[in-house]
Amino acid sequence: MLRTVLVTALAVLPFAAQAQSYRCVGKDGKKYYGQSVPPQCAGLPMEQLNAQGVVVKHIDAQASADERARKEAEDADRKKREAISKEEGRRDRALMATYTSEKDVLDARARALEGNRQQVMEGEAKIAALKKRRTAPNENVASIDMELKAQEGLLAAKKKEADAISARYEEDRKRYVELTRKGK
Repeated sequence: MLRTVLVTALAVLPFAAQAQSYRCVGKDGKKYYGQSVPPQCAGLPMEQLNAQGVVVKHIDAQASADERARKEAEDADRKKREAISKEEGRRDRALMATYTSEKDVLDARARALEGNRQQVMEGEAKIAALKKRRTAPNENVASIDMELKAQEGLLAAKKKEADAISARYEEDRKRYVELTRKGK
C-alpha cells in the first residue's frame, strides 16, 4: 500500500512542478499526460493544463495549423471588439453622468469656445505688443523675432483648437441625443 502511494506520488511529482502540461484521451480510452504533447495524442483533441491541473485551453488537434491560426486570430479579434465595446459603454456612462440635457452639451461647448476665444485674444495682444517693441530703439530684434514666431505658432494652434472643440462637443451632443432616444 505504502509502495503504491509512493509510486503514484513520484509519477505525479513532475506534473506538479510544471507550469503547464497536456492531457488527452488516447484511442485506447486511457488518459495521457505530458509536459509536451504525448505521442499517443497525435491527431486527437487535447487540453492544456496549468500547474494546478485546471484546463486553460482546448486544442482541436484535427484542425490544421492554418485553421488554428485563423481561430486564434478570430479569438483575438473578438477580444478586441469586446474591449472596444466595453470602452464605448464606459464613455456612454460618463457622457450620461456629465450632461442632463442636450442644452448642457451646447452650454459646455460655448464655455470651452469662450475660453479658447479669450486665449486667442491674449495671443493676439501679445503679438501686437511684440511688434510694437520690435520697432522701439535699443531692443534685441532677434530675440523679439523668436518670441514673435513662437507666439504666432501658439495663436495658430489655438485657432485650430476651436474647430476641434466644436467637433468634440458636436460628437458628444449627437451621442447624447442617440442615447436618450434609445432609452425612451
